[in-house]
Amino acid sequence: MPETPTTADLTTDTDTSQGRRSRNNAVLAIACLAQFMVVLDVSIVNVALPSIGRDLHYSATGLQWVVNAYVLTFAGFLLLGGRAADIFGRRRVYLAGLWLFTAASLAGGLATNSTWLTVARATQGVGGAILSPATLTILVTTFKGRDLARAIGVWSAVAGAGGAAGSILGGILTAEISWRWVLFVNIPVGIAATVAALAYLTETRGHREGGQPRAKLDVVGAVAVTAGLSALVYAIVGTATRPWTSAVTVVFLSVAVVVLVGFGIYEAKGASNPLVPLDLFRSRSVWGANVVMFLVGAAFFAMWYFLSLYLQDVLGYGPLRAGMAFLPMALIIIGGAQTSSRLLPRIGALPLLLAGTIAATVGFFWLSGITVRGSYWVHVLGPGCLISLALGLLFTPLAATATSGVAQSQAGLASGVLNTSRQVGGSLGLAILATIATDRTSSLLRSAHVQGSTPALATLKALDSGFVRAFEVAAVVTAAGFVASFVVPRARKTDAGRADGALGAGAAHAS
Repeated sequence: MPETPTTADLTTDTDTSQGRRSRNNAVLAIACLAQFMVVLDVSIVNVALPSIGRDLHYSATGLQWVVNAYVLTFAGFLLLGGRAADIFGRRRVYLAGLWLFTAASLAGGLATNSTWLTVARATQGVGGAILSPATLTILVTTFKGRDLARAIGVWSAVAGAGGAAGSILGGILTAEISWRWVLFVNIPVGIAATVAALAYLTETRGHREGGQPRAKLDVVGAVAVTAGLSALVYAIVGTATRPWTSAVTVVFLSVAVVVLVGFGIYEAKGASNPLVPLDLFRSRSVWGANVVMFLVGAAFFAMWYFLSLYLQDVLGYGPLRAGMAFLPMALIIIGGAQTSSRLLPRIGALPLLLAGTIAATVGFFWLSGITVRGSYWVHVLGPGCLISLALGLLFTPLAATATSGVAQSQAGLASGVLNTSRQVGGSLGLAILATIATDRTSSLLRSAHVQGSTPALATLKALDSGFVRAFEVAAVVTAAGFVASFVVPRARKTDAGRADGALGAGAAHAS
């Protein structure tokens, strides 16, 4: 006859469960803290750019590289960073990326000239590319079932809110202390994350399924994909100061295409341990999520950029006021991501993707109603919050879908691919939309449409019209994301309480 569990046994089980829950919460905080820091640094310097330019004597065209140096290396090294987490272990790679990122932040804050800061920002990008995929790998290898959906929801909320929070925090720090603190702020965060990681984060062994030995890093593939992505992003971000048809742009785009095609051929036929096993993309969950993320990134990166310019250059907001204008949007993103994580186990990814892309499309069309004499409360807050809600709804199912259809040993790679899609999509989208907006503005300034205005008002009208055109095109991009969402397979009709239903469409058949 089986023994009846004693009170001591039940107490021990409860204590064990509580201890596991506490440790998992600490692991979640470790992943989210690092991801927030990485995303934050894409936007936190935007409001500080005028002050940085004056202090470090950047040229008008050189100032863009405070942002672009980070974006370039971040996008270029993402796939390498994602694969490194799978091969060398999540804890080791997390700490390496965190230390490099924190050290580069300190170096950037101490910069005394433009070259120094630009190199520091490029190094930050490398650290971020190593660190960011490791954060999602940590979640995928720690949590299961519904707990994984909840964890990705929190991670998505933090990642999504990072862009808006960067504008807010950048405005406060620049106005109240110094632009240097937009970089120094990473140091206490990095130290806290390091202490927590050393205390709570265990190492993955980096072995493949079936007891096979750990794979070796594909050096040739790593060099090729990093060079190809770097050339692509360099060509894209350079269009801020060069036309798309310029020799430099054409050459770098050509190099990117040749190198990336060569990388694909090598991975398919020549690599013994490919950096990116191409069978990863046999899953509709994986490639469908990446297509949607590419389009979503292209539109959402542009929103923060153009809204910041509209608030400051057209409505006349100062840096601090402009930063605080994004606060409601940051809160809405967090709420949207939490809602999405709760709905994901019940309804799957596809309905959330459709709802998010529809909301984004409506929001961008609504936002295209901004005017020179517009009001934040009437023309910006409503559509901005709707778009932010869409962002919150989308990040969780995209992250879950892109990682749930792959083996655990490839979780870091899948995360790196998704981040690459978001980053390259954002860079390409911003470059194209900025070109469209600039062309519209320049055309109006040369035309008769604004001749009856004063020069100052004519400039404001032309700027506003350029932003309107950019938001209209962004709406078309998110509408394309709605169509692309149908690639993601529907969830199987399983009981909502089953663990394998927690990732919705990611648990569905990939064919």
